[in-house]
Amino acid sequence: MSCAACALRIEKAVSNIPGVRSCSVNLLTNSMGVDGTAQPQTIINAVEKAGYGAKINTYNTHTNNNAYNNDVSLLSDKETPILKKRLISSLVFLAILMYFSMGHIMRNFPLPSFFEENHVATGLVQLLLTIIVMVINQKFFISGFKSLARFSPNMDSLVALGSSAAFLYSVFSLFAMTNAQANGNTQEVMSYMHEFYFESAAMILTLITLGKMLEARSKGKTTNALKSLMKLAPKTATVIKDEKEITVQIEQVIHGDIFVVHPGENIAVDGIVINGNSSVDESTLTGESIPAEKTVGDRVYAGTINRFGYIECKATETGEDTTLSKIIRMVSDSAATKAPIAKTADKVSSVFVPAVICISLITVSIWLLAGQTVGFALARGISVLVISCPCALGLATPVAVMVGNGTGAKNGILFKTSASLEMTGKAQIVALDKTGTITEGKPQVTNIIPSKDYTEEELLSMAYSLEQKSEHPFAHAIRQKAEENNLNYVDVSDFKAHAGNGITAYYDNTELCTGSYSFISSKVKIPDEIKIKSEQLAKEGKTPLFFSKGNDLCGMIAVADVIKQDSPMAIEQLRDMGINVVMLTGDNERTAKTIGRQAGVDEVISQVLPQEKENVIKKLMKKGKVIMVGDGINDAPALTYADIGIAIGAGTDVAIDASDVVLMKSQLKDVPASIRLSRATLKIIHQNLFWAFIYNIIGIPLAAGALIPVLGIKLSPAFAAFSMSLSSFCVVTNALRLNYFNVNNQKNKYKKRKNYDRNNLNKNKINENNSKKENNNMEKTLKIEGMMCQHCEASVKKALESVNGVKQAIVSHSNGTAIVTLESDIDPQILKKAVEDRDYKVVDIK
Repeated sequence: MSCAACALRIEKAVSNIPGVRSCSVNLLTNSMGVDGTAQPQTIINAVEKAGYGAKINTYNTHTNNNAYNNDVSLLSDKETPILKKRLISSLVFLAILMYFSMGHIMRNFPLPSFFEENHVATGLVQLLLTIIVMVINQKFFISGFKSLARFSPNMDSLVALGSSAAFLYSVFSLFAMTNAQANGNTQEVMSYMHEFYFESAAMILTLITLGKMLEARSKGKTTNALKSLMKLAPKTATVIKDEKEITVQIEQVIHGDIFVVHPGENIAVDGIVINGNSSVDESTLTGESIPAEKTVGDRVYAGTINRFGYIECKATETGEDTTLSKIIRMVSDSAATKAPIAKTADKVSSVFVPAVICISLITVSIWLLAGQTVGFALARGISVLVISCPCALGLATPVAVMVGNGTGAKNGILFKTSASLEMTGKAQIVALDKTGTITEGKPQVTNIIPSKDYTEEELLSMAYSLEQKSEHPFAHAIRQKAEENNLNYVDVSDFKAHAGNGITAYYDNTELCTGSYSFISSKVKIPDEIKIKSEQLAKEGKTPLFFSKGNDLCGMIAVADVIKQDSPMAIEQLRDMGINVVMLTGDNERTAKTIGRQAGVDEVISQVLPQEKENVIKKLMKKGKVIMVGDGINDAPALTYADIGIAIGAGTDVAIDASDVVLMKSQLKDVPASIRLSRATLKIIHQNLFWAFIYNIIGIPLAAGALIPVLGIKLSPAFAAFSMSLSSFCVVTNALRLNYFNVNNQKNKYKKRKNYDRNNLNKNKINENNSKKENNNMEKTLKIEGMMCQHCEASVKKALESVNGVKQAIVSHSNGTAIVTLESDIDPQILKKAVEDRDYKVVDIK
């Protein structure tokens, strides 16, 4: 393939095959992804019938023993060395040709005496040298004229037509010169000397080859991130067989094998540590520079580096199932898909080359009708052919997507498709699941409050038995607390989990229940004093769980989930980017509001059952583009339904499979980072498309001679070819800037609430359970001196939000302000004191 027109022709040919549901051709990687039931050979036949070659990409297929093919050579730049040889050979003969044509005729460079008055001989030398250059670059003519014969011209067709037109007209002039020579018409012979365009024919080919080489070289760099990942894949492993350590090929490692890793070695496959402890560098997968401590029971991953200790591990995933192979496949597959924004360029590319040929013919006709010579008119037509660049249009999107995906992978952010990379940056609302996303997902028991007929030990023991079969994080917290107290549990029967409500089971034909207030109050009467206490605990951000046995209330156990350290900062960054942040949770309203206030979200939607999350997302999507962030099985439907689903990497496989973006570090701050990267990639795509369109819009009329009557400016075919050769190179080079993009750079902040007003994204309209909008006199703005950075912001925010009655504080060190939302009227001096106790100065309160 040479340009976007080729890619579109292949897509069209393959899409017409019965059984093909979708087809996406990537000009950058010369690859095609096909979804459907059609046989591979049928697809290959269709591609060959369209005039191109194809074979199955072994990089994306199973190999022996279910191992994944991570051969870096499959992505090596094979094009640049070939183009380099062609370019050097072309330059040698072009230099000699230029000496004869431009040097001798225009600068009087000396030639052997044989050529002094023998202009026909000079012309013949130019003819032979041009033929040599054309043979060296024959690929343009073979591809170009084949495409013309199939009525599907491509970029090679434009180059071939331009070079051929210049060559054939020069040959005609040479024969005319011989006729003039035979007739003894010296003046006519001299005039034909200026009608030679041999050097233009050769220079067009040489300069286009130069551009192709620069483009190929730059394209090779776009896959650097993917090649780096593939190099991490170990080739061998040390396994224990018959109590001996033996080295085997990685394909021979199977599930359940015991393998060992010595200090400094790469971990061969995914597994679980069964003996020893060490520090493992996982930066290659997660981007986290600090080594992770590993001991018995911890997971290890293929491609990571064992830094210090000796460990023995049991293989759990091998071959294509390892985390590293999944990441490589995800990055590769993403690059093979097509971003929605590319459709615009595709539509133009489908008619671009035929339109340029028509414009070239019209240009030649107009100048001939205007009384210009055939040579002059032909030069303008050739310039139109060779200045136009469909390649830039075809490469504008895929190069940016490839580099953007690579940059994301280096930072532990994996976009599954090009569409997800594009759409992430367009988000207006981010909905965050609470447990495991905003919070650690590892709650702890904080309070044990038995009813008057039970002791703490009896309540905890009963809870231990009931929660034994539950996988809920709260159940884990209760089991952990019971085990710390050396309690025993009894086996229960008919265990049943009621999603979003609680659990029921039976012991000695007596029903045991646990769950929320609404769930347990439907079964037993809850005393007012315990209800009041539960409300107080909820205000503190704790979740009260009620327990009953038969018709009796046994008591209440409060569990609290700690907010992740980076959650408030990540949410603040999202708000600074003009995004409305919503927290979804099954907690009661008071607990949810407390956690939401601590995290700094705009909205809290509480008491949401797992099956209701999808409906909440549907409502939010009526307000704007929605990102759903979650980590659990119950998040999967919402992740799938949202415009973009982002899965926290430490979450379940179901959540990861249902998502569009995976955050390998399991850090919430990577959500704003992924949005920044998406926006940066989209910006590069817009720049590339603008350059590709504007270049052709300006270049084609200029080459046609639009400025000749006005300013006398005209472009030679050689200059037009040089311009065309650089256009694709500029597009690819511009995309490579993404390699240096800092995903955590927060310098570009966005105006906050104006975006919400335009899209009716008012936080109180999103949550139907929230109260009406607070009036302006419940908001105070503090002017503060002394804040220098985000750490200062966090310190002031924490100080203000610790004051009773403060709902939320939005602090900006760049503006020197803190906007405080109050739940009740507070003396401004209390706010002032809270800030000044942190060594900052409040100069004004409004």
